[in-house]
Amino acid sequence: MKFSLIVCTYMRPESLILLLKSVQNQTLYPNEILIIDGSVNYNTENVLKENSFKSIKYFLVSDKNRGLTRQRNFGISKVNSDSEIVCFLDDDTVLERDYFAEIINTFQNSNDIIGVGGVAINEYKWKPQDENVSYNPKRQYLFEGFVYKEGLRNVVRNYLGLASNLGPGKMPAYSHGKTCGFPMTGKTYDVDLLIGMSMAFRKSVFDNIMFSNFFIGYGLYEDADFSLRALQFGRNVINTKVKLSHYHAPSGRPNQYKYGKMVVRNGWYVWRVKNHNPSLEDHFKWNAIIIMLTIIRFTNVFTDRDKKAAFTETIGRVVGWWSLFFSKPVSK
Repeated sequence: MKFSLIVCTYMRPESLILLLKSVQNQTLYPNEILIIDGSVNYNTENVLKENSFKSIKYFLVSDKNRGLTRQRNFGISKVNSDSEIVCFLDDDTVLERDYFAEIINTFQNSNDIIGVGGVAINEYKWKPQDENVSYNPKRQYLFEGFVYKEGLRNVVRNYLGLASNLGPGKMPAYSHGKTCGFPMTGKTYDVDLLIGMSMAFRKSVFDNIMFSNFFIGYGLYEDADFSLRALQFGRNVINTKVKLSHYHAPSGRPNQYKYGKMVVRNGWYVWRVKNHNPSLEDHFKWNAIIIMLTIIRFTNVFTDRDKKAAFTETIGRVVGWWSLFFSKPVSK
């Protein structure tokens, strides 16, 4: 299958080169690599001139195409017409050698699979279950012989009866799904949501839908929005053999106030993409979880090293939640 790789980047030349070097070492190489650069300088362009990579197509976009979703859509418009699969990677990822081979194999194994995602091995927190240990389901999540230690936010949700009633990667009617991912069992799992750091779709999807312009700039949750809308054309899956590392480079990210506001407003928008007519119980749970997470983030003012970031993000979340009463997000 012919496939294209799109990497949208912004002011991260060093991270991008590390990613491309890992692409260079793949057992299966993309037919084309499109670098869509939203940077406001020429550092990324210059570093690509200094390093040679096969099948690279570089585009420095103007203001009207800057921002993650706009850059993704611009890249899609430049993909070769004979490509069957379009892969997306964050510019701060590094791939394991069989990454693309496993992606393509997943699509070849089932015609009804429309989207494929992978697993960040450097963020992997699953452990094999010990049959001699008694686990607390409020504090540990058990799945297929593995155990995941829940973080504070999920422990509180478990005790309050606000935890997701679905498996990883699935969005419940009140949103706020499980964030644990999957253990590396070598299996493939059906999901609602793929993560933008590592996702690929059949090119035919883009004949019908594109990434939403609602998500301007940093575009938090734009991947969730697209994944949900793609489900009308087939299945989304996570293949635990598709492995990479995600390093979350700090450059190019919004300030914490804007981030906190986006967490709430963009989260509300994506929730309503999945659930157009939520019940009263769904409304209650969504709002209760938002309030709970905001309180937990506020406690980080006293416990985190970066107290200012915790405080400004908390204010952003509060402002974002109150703004929903006066101005709900609408699609563009």
